[in-house]
Amino acid sequence: MDADAIRRTLEAEREGLRTQIAEITATPRDPMGSVSFGKRVGEGTAQAVERLNQVGTAKQLAAMLEDVDRALQKLEDGTYGICDSCGAEIPPERLEARPWSVLCVDCSAERSG
Repeated sequence: MDADAIRRTLEAEREGLRTQIAEITATPRDPMGSVSFGKRVGEGTAQAVERLNQVGTAKQLAAMLEDVDRALQKLEDGTYGICDSCGAEIPPERLEARPWSVLCVDCSAERSG
């Protein structure tokens, strides 16, 4: 395990996530004034739905950012590759695919479902 390479990957991922979150959560510029909600699906409703989707995406990205930060902390304290929940070793294949994994597959599935 090349800790420096993992750290660089995680730091790059963290910066990318921060940028994406900042873009999504930026206050939208609305030159037409406030969004109106009518009885028909129109531009205002479509904008509201899009904004709700963006909020959901921002929450997912924020959760991923927490995992990246936690993985960096685990790298520092020597517990990188160990599941935060059950203490089992996280398979190298999982860490290669998702270096910010802090849970094994089973514990991750339990958290998601």
